[in-house]
Amino acid sequence: MPPRMQPTARQQRLGAELRKLREAAGMTAREAAGLLGTNPMHMSHVESGKAGVSEERVRRLASNYACADSDLIDALVTMATERGRGWWEEYRGVLGSGFLDLAELEHHATFLRSVEIVTIPGLMQTEEYARAVFGYMVPELAQAEIEPRVAHRMRRRRVITGDSPITYEVVIHEAALRFRVIDSKLACDQIQLILELSEADNISVRVIPFSVDGFAGANCSMLHAGGPVPQLDTVQRDALLGGIFMDAQSQVARFIKVFRKVEAAALGEDESRVFMRRMLDEL
Repeated sequence: MPPRMQPTARQQRLGAELRKLREAAGMTAREAAGLLGTNPMHMSHVESGKAGVSEERVRRLASNYACADSDLIDALVTMATERGRGWWEEYRGVLGSGFLDLAELEHHATFLRSVEIVTIPGLMQTEEYARAVFGYMVPELAQAEIEPRVAHRMRRRRVITGDSPITYEVVIHEAALRFRVIDSKLACDQIQLILELSEADNISVRVIPFSVDGFAGANCSMLHAGGPVPQLDTVQRDALLGGIFMDAQSQVARFIKVFRKVEAAALGEDESRVFMRRMLDEL
């Protein structure tokens, strides 16, 4: 079977985790290939996500790598043996791979934590807000390009509102709530949606007011997606040319600390709802 031309971020993550286990065991790719009866090139494709790997091979590698973490091994096996196409595959060839990778990351997450300073979190945006954001891009997108992006963003929300919603903790700065991407009516509609979502048991929304002293976290926007085991947690951050996925445990640990620091500056959940209702009266 020829190698995948464009492996997904999740396929790349599986390969990267297998490479980490091999390197921790002090084995070369050639030695690992020998364990599977294959060649170093194929092993390279496995570790880059360009080639699939069976459950039996994952377990054989883990055993020879002396990995005793059964939960991690089971999680890697699940990643290796996943079958079927997620809903985001409907957008392949329509949207860039970054859109699909983010939806897949959220779909498989056990929880989500988000910090947003100047924009409303994608999972909480109204259609009008999302349409305004995509319509502001340079160069401008044609309407036919905007609508699939909006529809995709709205569908992503099911991970926190669907039949099996996951826990979602979000910290939003007052700046994001006050920016009028169109007008005051849209700002009110957007805050109203956040208030409605915040009433769900699995969703926690906390606001950082402008009046808070000592907050210097204007560059702290991020999404932390929990994996089935902590080693498979991922942090996603927006960048000029698309999102960046970070999965090194040192990076993830750093952003967990950042989240807790930002969270400490925010109002409590009830106070945040009172604050947002007051904003509605002002707008």
